[in-house]
Amino acid sequence: MTFHIGPIPIHLYGVILMLGAVAGTWLASKEAQRQGENPELMWDALTWALIGGVIGARLWHVFTPPESMVQMGITTHYYLTHPFAMIAVWRGGLGIPGAVIGGALALWLFARRKGLNFTRLADFAAPGLALGQAIGRWGNYVNQELYGAPTNLPWAIYIDPQHRLPQFMQYAHYHPLFLYESIWNLFNMGVLLYLSRKWRDRLFAGDIMLVYLIIYPVGRFFLEFLRLDPAEVGGLDINQAVMGVVAVSAAAFLAWRHRPGAPAPAALARESKRRKRRKK
Repeated sequence: MTFHIGPIPIHLYGVILMLGAVAGTWLASKEAQRQGENPELMWDALTWALIGGVIGARLWHVFTPPESMVQMGITTHYYLTHPFAMIAVWRGGLGIPGAVIGGALALWLFARRKGLNFTRLADFAAPGLALGQAIGRWGNYVNQELYGAPTNLPWAIYIDPQHRLPQFMQYAHYHPLFLYESIWNLFNMGVLLYLSRKWRDRLFAGDIMLVYLIIYPVGRFFLEFLRLDPAEVGGLDINQAVMGVVAVSAAAFLAWRHRPGAPAPAALARESKRRKRRKK
């Protein structure tokens, strides 16, 4: 969906994604401020995260296009031989796993350049990332993409014939998969904010991001069962497979950090302060 400001075309999909990014950064800055850090850091990191996130999201789509696009000849090889199509993100085609990877790498580079603790920045960013995803998924709605299996449920959404998969042309209403994921992301955000307040003294730096890497992948793993147009690699739904691996890995690492007998976060913080005083 596109509207114009004078001669300039504005793609509503991009506007929604930008609103999500700004809202997410605002929340991240509030989290940083609440924990005694400069909130401007998160705004400074926004440009880095946006560039890294968009590049990562597009590359994920380019290398794992959905089956319907492959059937139309829009494959990885097609993108690599048609550079303009590769960068046309306003037409859709952004992979969330790639966005998270690219954004995280950009945030790590930002933290390294500024001499900051990456894991703390990641904790500030995690609830904002979930909020940004919740808003950004509505871009899929305006593009009539990311819908699920046909359904007659009261909240089913109508999909125009030109946006339906050929094998489902006889169906008009579908599961609003984008909405399910948006709601799940809001739930994720709420859990992360609650944990960062209720269990602050029991958390290591990076724990909030680890919880994000459990909750979001679990929801995405199960929502993939409703998806009609998965991205397959070697006959495997690559998004579902990656989500499963990430969720299990993050849960295992979180459990290991908080294993019986492990030093408590508060004790580690006190020891760190003592070492700093000795150096002075």
